[in-house]
Amino acid sequence: MTTTEKFESRGLVLGNLFMGGEGAYKAKTLKANTKAELIKQATEMLNDGSLDGGMGFDGLIGAMLEIKTIETVEVNGKLFTHEEVEDEFIGDLSEAQQDFLSETGMYF
Repeated sequence: MTTTEKFESRGLVLGNLFMGGEGAYKAKTLKANTKAELIKQATEMLNDGSLDGGMGFDGLIGAMLEIKTIETVEVNGKLFTHEEVEDEFIGDLSEAQQDFLSETGMYF
């Protein structure tokens, strides 16, 4: 029996708009072999401004990531997959900003 885990994320980035105020846009989809690696990659991209999926902001504030853990088990030559999803916030987000991303996240 062989077991492997992979991690994927999608989510929303909160940023400062060029004309003032804040807005959210889809984050780039990320993949990694560990959850810690995925969060590190997302945090680095948040800090360098590359996490947003194309909207462009005056500066990024934080993000809500929906992290999917994909566990695959091989039993007698057959593959079985189990997936779990959890939300993770990164960056310097207030409680109100986390609530905004959570409510908006239903639509991405």
